[in-house]
This record gives sequence, structure tokens and C-alpha cells, in this order.
Amino acid sequence: MSKFSGINLFGYLFGAGIAFIPYVSLASDGRPALDTGDTAWLLTSTAIVLLMTIPGVALFYGGMARKKNVLSVLMQSFSIACLISVIWMVVGYSLAFSKGSNLYIGNLDLAFLDHLAVEAINGTIPDSLFVVFQMTFAIITAALITGAVAERMKFSALLWFVGLWSIVVYSPVTFWVWGGGFLGDAGVLDFAGGTVVHINSGIAALVACIMLGKRKGYGVENLAPHNLVLTVIGGSLLWVGWFGFNAGSALGANGGAAMAMVVTQIAAAAAGLAWMFMEWATHKKPTVLGVVSGAVAGLVAITPAAGFVGPKGALAIGILSGLVCFWGATSLKHKLGYDDSLDVFAVHGLGGITGAILTGVFAVEAIGGTAGAIEGNVAQIGTQFYGIIATILWSAIATAVIIFILDKTIGIRVDHDSEAEGLDLSQHGESIQ
Repeated sequence: MSKFSGINLFGYLFGAGIAFIPYVSLASDGRPALDTGDTAWLLTSTAIVLLMTIPGVALFYGGMARKKNVLSVLMQSFSIACLISVIWMVVGYSLAFSKGSNLYIGNLDLAFLDHLAVEAINGTIPDSLFVVFQMTFAIITAALITGAVAERMKFSALLWFVGLWSIVVYSPVTFWVWGGGFLGDAGVLDFAGGTVVHINSGIAALVACIMLGKRKGYGVENLAPHNLVLTVIGGSLLWVGWFGFNAGSALGANGGAAMAMVVTQIAAAAAGLAWMFMEWATHKKPTVLGVVSGAVAGLVAITPAAGFVGPKGALAIGILSGLVCFWGATSLKHKLGYDDSLDVFAVHGLGGITGAILTGVFAVEAIGGTAGAIEGNVAQIGTQFYGIIATILWSAIATAVIIFILDKTIGIRVDHDSEAEGLDLSQHGESIQ
């Protein structure tokens, strides 16, 4: 044997021995082992999902508001990040992920996160990391609703609303789908939050804006966005952050995360083009607000499907969601006459519904373990409708009850003079001027 081949043999055996050490450790104690690669990816995903709310949603919505209300919009997203973090720690996580004795809501066994320990493992990541990753989902879901009630809702009422809504609506629906509840048991597919986040918040936004009433001057005055540069920056942050949202939901640095990232990019791009070309054909000019809104619509629609579909399915989901959400924002809203200030229902509600249905169409068994209609499992579409209807009903009813109670107690809308002055000054005593 030559010296060179001997060194190669030694290196091979040494490398194989090092690679075998973790498996020996796992086999000896029988417990899951923490994977540093998975942990690093989830730490990164958690950080960029938080960036989706602050500053992502804050800037995306802030740019679309009028100048006299932009600080109030930013304030809402930032304050919600603070409020929901505390609620999630105290009770929200426990209601969403503790193993209760029923299929509808968890118990309070995990309240205040007393169960967390440094060494506790959830799969291949720290349990504490799973908690905070899911916390960022709870934060952005509540923040999304604010776009529908912008420029006219009292800040105090908003805080009460999103706090109660997170406990009464968000945590139970999360349990239904991801925590061991009846929708998950029924086989509803929602990889990263099509029902839990987007349909949930979109329906709540629709109910809230209808009950709150239209902005003063709606349909008469110019309510155009004050700074679309902020909206593009916010939309760009959302697009990048969505990789943490979708690929992070694989809960590991693996092939599933990579595929989720690929289909997320394809769907966002296809939807942006679909919205842009529809706007171009209909209104004769493509707008930056249109292409950004279209991309976000595609991101919404691919969210439930990200771990279940391939590139072709993502392309179809992107195109169809861009068309559906364009119709919702430019036609449906005006025909029905509701004032969804920043088109939350059109983008998140309709986008989430479209994506949830199409997940049942394009799911590929080799990717996510469940076949969709294109592979012969037509029943999956019915299962997806079951999840959609359950989420719509609970979100709509519970949202309406919460707003009704708040309106009868503390009031939910600012007075006429405060609205005319702008919420920046009337609610917060500040101005960007």
C-alpha cells in the first residue's frame, strides 16, 4: 500500500468515526438529538419572520396610509409586536399547543412557559426556539388586521381587540390545525398558515372594517397612498421574510425547506406579474402598488401549499392568486361597498382561500406525503374546504362579538374631528412634519 493511499484510508476511517459519534450518542440514550444546522436555520427564520411585522407590515401599510396617519399605522404594528409577545408567553402558546383533552383548544398547562428548560428539545430544535418561532406568527397575524381599520380606529380599542382576538380566535384555530385539533385530524393541509394566519386575519379584517364603518370622505375625497416608496420597502421585506415563514416551517435545514423556498419565490413572482398585466390591460398602466400587492398575494397563496407542491403547482397558484386578489381589490370591494382601507381581505382573505383550495389540487405525495386532485385524490379539495369554512365561521363570529362588546363599552372609532385631524396627532400627539 502506498503512503498516499494509507493516508486516504486513515482519513476515511477517521471521518467515518466522527460522523458516527452522534448516532452512537442518540442510540445510547434513546432521546432526540439537537441538530445545530436545524437550530441555526430556525433562529434565522424566527428573526426574519419578526422583520415581516416590524418593519415589514409597518412600512407596507404605512406607505399606503395618508400622511396624517402614517405614524399611527407604524405604532399599531410595533405595539402589537409587544402586546402579542406577552400574551403568547402568558396564555396564547398554551392554548395553541398544549395537549388538551379535546380537539378544539389546548389547556393552560404551558401558561407562562414554565415548562421551558435550556435542554428541552422539540424534534431537532430547542423547545424554546419553537415557542418564539410560533410567537412571530401570532404577532404578524394580529398586525395584518390593522390594515383594514387604518385611519379611523381608536388605539385603545385596537389594543383590546387584537389582544382578545389573539386569545379567542388565533390560538384556538392554531390548535385546530397544528396543535392536534380536529382540522389537523381531518387531514387539512396548511404548511405555514394559509388558514391559521391569512384566512383567519383576512376574515377578521373584513368583519372589522364593516362594523367600524367607512372612512370619512371614502368615495369622495382623495385617499391615495402618501408614500409608495415605503410600501415597496415594506413589501420587499415581506418577500424576503416569507422565506423564513414558509421554508422555516419545515422546522429544519433540509430538502423540504429548500423546496418550500423555491415554490415561494415562483408563486410570488407569478402573482406579481399576473396582477401587473391585469392592471395594465384593465387600467392601461401598470403601477408599483399593483405589482407589489400581487407579489404579496402570491406569497399568501403559496403559504398553505409550500410544503406540499412542486414548481408547476406553485406557478399555477401564483397566477391564479394574482388574478383572484386583483379582482377582489379592484372590483369586489367596490361592488360590495365596504372600506377595507389597505385591501387586507382581498390579499390575505381571498389569497388564503385560493391557496388553501389549490393546495388540495396540486399537492404532490412525493413532496408532502399527501396527494392532491392532480394525483387522483380529489377528496382532498373537500377536506380543504372543510378547513376553510370552519376558519371563516369562527373568525367571523368571534370577531363580530369582540367588536360589538368593545363598541358598547369603550367605543371603537375616533370622533369626526380626530379623524379629520389625523390619528398621528389626535391619538399619539406626534407628526412626521
